[in-house]
Amino acid sequence: MRLARIPVSAGLILLGLILQVSVFGRLQLPGATPDILLLVVVGLAMVYGPTGGCLVGFAGGLLADLAPPSDHAIGRYALVLCLMGYAAGLLRSDHGRQRSVAGSLLVVGAASVASTLLYAMVGALVGDTAARHVGLGGLVISALLYDLLLAPFVVPLVMYLGRRFGRDPVAAADDDQGGSGLGTLARYRTTRDASGGPSYKKRRVPGFVRRP
Repeated sequence: MRLARIPVSAGLILLGLILQVSVFGRLQLPGATPDILLLVVVGLAMVYGPTGGCLVGFAGGLLADLAPPSDHAIGRYALVLCLMGYAAGLLRSDHGRQRSVAGSLLVVGAASVASTLLYAMVGALVGDTAARHVGLGGLVISALLYDLLLAPFVVPLVMYLGRRFGRDPVAAADDDQGGSGLGTLARYRTTRDASGGPSYKKRRVPGFVRRP
């Protein structure tokens, strides 16, 4: 993961965590809580790819595990978001640009359902049976509905900020000029080869025969 991506990723994760804990967590909505942090991780993963999405998801999930009023085992949500970030990063398009709105919503919907089910499965393994009492079906449907309603406002903004402030200067220059991503040295070699001096070849002058 490039160093230029760390500040913007950290800022978006902190903002998403604050909104999720202090705003959406206090709304007392029926069913699940809108997962802003998941939308941030999915948006960054579709820009940074599977490795960046995995790292961003793990960091965001670990912060959510440690932030109050967390009441589950530490590492549980980090594992879920790590896997969701990696999976969403595999669907990254060229230059981190999603081709259609329907494609982004499809990725968000799949991540919402998968993260809810995976979170419940991990909770069952560690002895947390809260999902059984609430109803797993209701949690999945409500989580899917909330995330899809918020996705058009969150995911495009996150992807834009990730592309705008998380680009490496050398790689960005290569992409803009249609380069191969090898940096200034490759362009210098190409220019040097193309603009090299004339090659001196021995030409035979008419009327003269080369002696042995």
